[in-house]
Order: sequence, then structure tokens, then C-alpha cells
Amino acid sequence: MDKLVIIPTYKEKENIERIILKVLSLPGSFHILVIDDGSPDGTADIVKSLIKLYPEQVHIIERSGKLGLGTAYIAGFKWALEHGYEYIFEMDADFSHNPEDLQRLYQACVNGADVAVGSRYVTGGKVVNWPWDRIFISKGGAMYTRIITWMPVKDPTAGFVCYKKDVLKAIPLDKVRFIGYAFQIEMKFRAWKLGYHIAEVPITFIDRTEGQSKMTKGIVKEAMYGVWKMRKGD
Repeated sequence: MDKLVIIPTYKEKENIERIILKVLSLPGSFHILVIDDGSPDGTADIVKSLIKLYPEQVHIIERSGKLGLGTAYIAGFKWALEHGYEYIFEMDADFSHNPEDLQRLYQACVNGADVAVGSRYVTGGKVVNWPWDRIFISKGGAMYTRIITWMPVKDPTAGFVCYKKDVLKAIPLDKVRFIGYAFQIEMKFRAWKLGYHIAEVPITFIDRTEGQSKMTKGIVKEAMYGVWKMRKGD
């Protein structure tokens, strides 16, 4: 019991069973914690039906409403540490992250990384099914973040990540302030500032084919202003 995959959900009934079964089929005994933010479409019920079949491997935290990606992961991190997991993963429910790449992130940490990032923007990484304007915004945002923070991570908003438990124990999780894509930047920034080694593993990111995107203008705005606050230490 050393690997936990945290999957936040909101209205993911089309994807959640398939993603859970795929992760469970991988070698290496990955466990799963779903953080569901009050999905009105029955996502949590699907997860609970799978818990009956896989009570040791599948778990759920149900929350009352959309409280934000960052707070979902913080809840998941705390749960993972309380239950003694050594490697804690972030992953989307919509198959934009290939579950088979969990093995590669895990291996990167076994080989010396403290944080392994599934990266779209290192050599070998790519994005599939995104329109050109979204690619432009994403790559531009990554460059903007590196310029402002000096953090040597080419895909700072990536949401496919493996943390060693010592990293999450060292980061003051209750002080992490951002909830959208800025959360992803902040977690990597805090780990880097604490001296932890971040490795980027090339992945192919495939835009969702089922369900709805959670991207909003507010999330983008938070990331743009958030990097300045990180740099200044506010």
C-alpha cells in the first residue's frame, strides 16, 4: 500500500468507472481516492458501487459542492498522509492523462525525483485535440510563469503529478492559497523553493472526449496574478 492516485470529480459519470478500472488493471497495485464535489449526475454513486467490489483499493471523499480543484487535492493529500501512502499522484478523470503513464511517473520518483511531472512541453511531450488558441494560451502561460518565478519547470500548470510523501509533509498544506491552475503552479513552486528535485516526464495530453471542461476565465486570471504573489512571497 504505497501508491495512491487522487482523482477530483464533478459530473464525470461518463468517465469515472472506466478510469478507475483502468488504474486498477495496472501492475504495481495503485489505490484510488476520488474527491467528488457534489456531482449531480451520480458520479459518486458509481464510485461507491465500485468500492463494494474493491474495498481495499477504491475510496471516496464526498464534499457538498464545487469547492475548487486545489482544495480537493489538499483534502486528498491529507488523507493520503494519514493513511501512510509513500507516493501520491494527481490525475484527471477524463482520460486526458493516460493512466499507463502513472508507471513512468512512479519510476521517475523511484529513480531520484521528489516530484515527477507529466509534462506536455518537454521533448517528447505533446498535446492532442486542442485548438491552436488554447495551445498558445497554455504555452504562453507556462513561459510567463517561468519568467516571473524563475522556476525551472516547463509545464508548471500540469495536473498529472507524483509527489513523494516527504514533499507533501514539508509543504504547509493549510497555507496553499490557490484553487485553480495556480494551485498546480504553487505546489511545484513550494516544492522547488524547499529544495526538492522536480523531474519532467514527457506525456501525450489528449483533450477530453466525454464530459465538460472545467476551464473558466476566473481560473486563468487567478493563475496570471498568482505567479506574481508567489514571486513576491505574499
